[in-house]
Amino acid sequence: MVEETEQLVEEAAATPKVNPEIDSKYRMIILAAQRSKQLQRGANPRVDMDPRKSKATRIAMRELEDGKVDFEIIPNPILGEKSNDNS
Repeated sequence: MVEETEQLVEEAAATPKVNPEIDSKYRMIILAAQRSKQLQRGANPRVDMDPRKSKATRIAMRELEDGKVDFEIIPNPILGEKSNDNS
């Protein structure tokens, strides 16, 4: 079982995760707000900006612009959103 777990971890590390395109300014704002909260709670910035001179929201926006934040868009069946998967 340990070997299977190690294999899964290696496979996950080998396949780079591709973020979906940010399709609206509202989604970008939501993502930046969530990342900003993480930064305010002590997460390390993923871009080269001084947290003492830049606000968490500015750092979060830069991280999003540079593609340094991993996220996944989950469809909401209540709103009638469909999955982007073609499977």
